[in-house]
Amino acid sequence: MSNSPDSVQLSHVNQKGEANMVDVTEKAMTSRTAVAQGYISMTPQTLALITTGEHKKGDVFAVARIAGIQAAKKCSDLIPLCHPLMLSKVQVDFEADSDNSQVKVTALCRLTGQTGVEMEALTAVSVACLTLFDMCKAADPAMEIHGIKVLSKEGGKTGLWQAPTMSNDNP
Repeated sequence: MSNSPDSVQLSHVNQKGEANMVDVTEKAMTSRTAVAQGYISMTPQTLALITTGEHKKGDVFAVARIAGIQAAKKCSDLIPLCHPLMLSKVQVDFEADSDNSQVKVTALCRLTGQTGVEMEALTAVSVACLTLFDMCKAADPAMEIHGIKVLSKEGGKTGLWQAPTMSNDNP
């Protein structure tokens, strides 16, 4: 099957063009993993507050990590046609990049199930970035969240998929 725009079929739309939750009943139970990433840019002063632990709200990364994990677990409450999933692993990591005055947020989601976990990984990254913004907005209201994407997914009938490598993978 070609991936041209003319041949792509939307799985969440039925033959009548109506919104439709995909039936995964007959899909095999397989181990499935997805990794997503995103960035939040900020002033060097704000990044220093976070990385030195001097932010008056406390450990900003710890709060954002918990928020990202909770968001992955609640993805089906936020995205209308997502299946509720029994995630077996959610990991949210942060990497401060002082050269570009930003934080890279990476999330890994895993389960054994009948559907993928890309939406959960994307939701974890998004909410972790939003939490960083919320905790730091008083110091830096011009922060910018960007570059949220799936890096890889594994499992199911398609096996391993990885995002194409860009020449500048650091937005």
